[in-house]
Amino acid sequence: MKTAADSIFISGEIEGVVIYPLKKFFDDRGWLAELFRHDELEAEFYPAMAYISFTKPGVQRGPHEHVDQADLFCFIGPSTFNMRVWDNRETSPTYRYAMFFDAGVDDPKAIIVPKGVVHGYKNIGTSDGMVINCPNRLYMGQNKAEPIDEIRHEDEPDTIFSMN
Repeated sequence: MKTAADSIFISGEIEGVVIYPLKKFFDDRGWLAELFRHDELEAEFYPAMAYISFTKPGVQRGPHEHVDQADLFCFIGPSTFNMRVWDNRETSPTYRYAMFFDAGVDDPKAIIVPKGVVHGYKNIGTSDGMVINCPNRLYMGQNKAEPIDEIRHEDEPDTIFSMN
């Protein structure tokens, strides 16, 4: 079923969004994966903190966007997520473009989401799914003394940023 958002957004790559595979290196102890390296990351995306979350099957987080923060999400398992991003930056050459893809246990990926790009993800697997985020800003700023940098489109009943 075609939605109103389908006529607003164009499917295609979004300027500034970077998606890269996460390679697991296995040995007799288990596995290891590099999530990011400063020598492979633009300075504006250097992480300021990191956190991990688990999301139950069928549950989504977002869509929301940040005014100043960029996110570096890592989807490595044990479940699979459908990631959705929409370019909401009016000055961007890819304004109103959208990208959707799956990532997780069978196809580990990291994604850099620049500020002003709306994003959300949903656990489409059958087990709790882990997501690691390494944003370039501290949550609520230094000593958690600033307002939260988040525009929560998931709270808008008629949002054009559909996770369905």
